[in-house]
Amino acid sequence: MKAPDKKRPEERSLPRAITPMSMPIYARDSALRFPLAQPELLRLVRDALDEDRAFNDITTIATVVSDRRARASFVARDSGTVAGMVLSIEAFRLLDPKVAIRVDREDGWRVAGGESLFHVTGHARALLGAERVALNFAQHLSGIATLTARFVDLVEGTGARIMDTRKTTPGWRSLEKYAVRAGGGFNHRMDLADGVLIKDNHLAACDGDVAIAVKRAREMAPAGSEIEVECEAPAQVKAAVDAGAHIVLLDNMPVDAMRESVAIAKGRAMTEASGGITIHTVRAIAETGVDRISIGALTHSAPALNLALDFD
Repeated sequence: MKAPDKKRPEERSLPRAITPMSMPIYARDSALRFPLAQPELLRLVRDALDEDRAFNDITTIATVVSDRRARASFVARDSGTVAGMVLSIEAFRLLDPKVAIRVDREDGWRVAGGESLFHVTGHARALLGAERVALNFAQHLSGIATLTARFVDLVEGTGARIMDTRKTTPGWRSLEKYAVRAGGGFNHRMDLADGVLIKDNHLAACDGDVAIAVKRAREMAPAGSEIEVECEAPAQVKAAVDAGAHIVLLDNMPVDAMRESVAIAKGRAMTEASGGITIHTVRAIAETGVDRISIGALTHSAPALNLALDFD
């Protein structure tokens, strides 16, 4: 099997594929794999088109003759990082199976305002009917990728990884976490069965005894599971590390307390900062030496990237 291309998107030649699904999609130095199989992709996009009644667009049917063909460019109005192109392309394909598509930018690419992401040529009715659905997919996911990339840039050189959380849109988790990867971030656990995270309410149910909570987790969790404990103060970090936690989550700690906690955990457990982290505070937090920074806002508060479909 051919080894993945390790170059950043900016260093690779521009693709001229019919669709991003025809080749691996990369972000930074690791492979970025689209999370949906083809049947799932088709079902999701078709459901979105059905929701929008795209197959019965009365405005377009009334104003555009059936055999009219058109060419349009899917463009970025603002600079950002792209994600969700395959979903947008599939929207056009489902309305016009013979649509011709030239891809200029793939998921994980950083684009400037005015750049073309892809060109479509096909029946004008199909392009107009699919337009809103195609934009909805790409604007949302590209917004997540763009916000993630901004955080990644802000911590560059510190060694800290930017990670997401489970604060995702119901039913969209795999796609939103994919968009985080497109922006250069990393995924935290995918679901409640993917690793142990002992939080304050779990500890309350154990009378606040970190050692007992960790011990029970070791006994009951599947072999090889990472055990993470949410801590609010350095003393709690020490208790969690002494109990054998693999990761300590520094929840809403002041920077000085984070720095002390990093020193306590050094060489014994990984450290993760979380809670109310913004673009204004993330650099100082990264400079405490934490290994990871998890940010719920990446998926629950990312503004949509301004994209548009421009007809020639």
